[in-house]
Amino acid sequence: MDLKRVIKKIKKVNAKTVGLQFPEGLKTQAITVARAIQKETEVNVIISGDPCFGACDVSDMRMNGGIDLIVHYAHTPLPIKYDVPTLFIEAYSKVKVEETLNNALEYLKDYSKIALATTTQHLHLLDEIKDHLEDNGKEIVLGSSKSTKRGQVLGCNFSSIKNLDAEAYLFIGSGNFHPLGIHLFTNAPVISADPYSGEARDISDFADKILRIRFARILKAKEAKKWGILISSKEGQHRIELAKEIKKTLEDDGMEGFLILLDNINPDALLPYMDLEAFVVTACPRIAIDDSQMYKKPIITPQELEIVLNKRDWESYQLDEILFHEKNKY
Repeated sequence: MDLKRVIKKIKKVNAKTVGLQFPEGLKTQAITVARAIQKETEVNVIISGDPCFGACDVSDMRMNGGIDLIVHYAHTPLPIKYDVPTLFIEAYSKVKVEETLNNALEYLKDYSKIALATTTQHLHLLDEIKDHLEDNGKEIVLGSSKSTKRGQVLGCNFSSIKNLDAEAYLFIGSGNFHPLGIHLFTNAPVISADPYSGEARDISDFADKILRIRFARILKAKEAKKWGILISSKEGQHRIELAKEIKKTLEDDGMEGFLILLDNINPDALLPYMDLEAFVVTACPRIAIDDSQMYKKPIITPQELEIVLNKRDWESYQLDEILFHEKNKY
């Protein structure tokens, strides 16, 4: 948990009160970290018990006032302004990847030039992964962007993997959303290699399934005339100007649009607005894709709304993406 670095920073800034923030998978470490900090310093430690979804969700606004420093675990910083000085501690997985890579090579045997992508937890393994694949005759490509590190993809930003000269992509990590995004943004074969299970698979069948689900949501949304436009209060997801543009677009098409500001968007939070027939979410792009089956009404992305309104062809489907250098656009 890099406690030496944390304590050094606390002493350097002469902090009196420190906030700690963890994603769900690391909250079990909160008391251990707080205890160690309090043993080595004289600060008061406040642990954020709220959900944490990434560097877009630093609890700086909620902890603003009386907090001198926030220590945010597991994510890399984004190019946004935080209200409270924040120290990011990137939590790296200790999992071994050799077995996973060997399984992935079976799927990559027909491709010679491979682009690599992963999430924060495995960034430290990229050179090892690259060497292993090169030892097996592959040419490796790594991209980067203003918002991400070399080879890194976020759930809301895939800029590091776009326009790479590669025949196929290898994603190292768990879950479906990141490899799905890579596939949809590149239209290239994507192999997902999960280092926790050791399994590798081609994402194509899953992508086809998701696209069928999204097509069904879009068809259902075409019936809607009364819309809720969901805005996140989280600084890294807050796209108020985009939400206003969507409201105007809907009204220009003879529909109603209502702006709804929420911190955590979930089905229960939308229950009071059941008079509305569909929702378009300008917050985290994963909400509409990963959680859509939890919602009784269609919940779609800004790009999917363009398809609903016949302003974008289905063949031009793409995921929503938050570009942090112009956060209110897409």
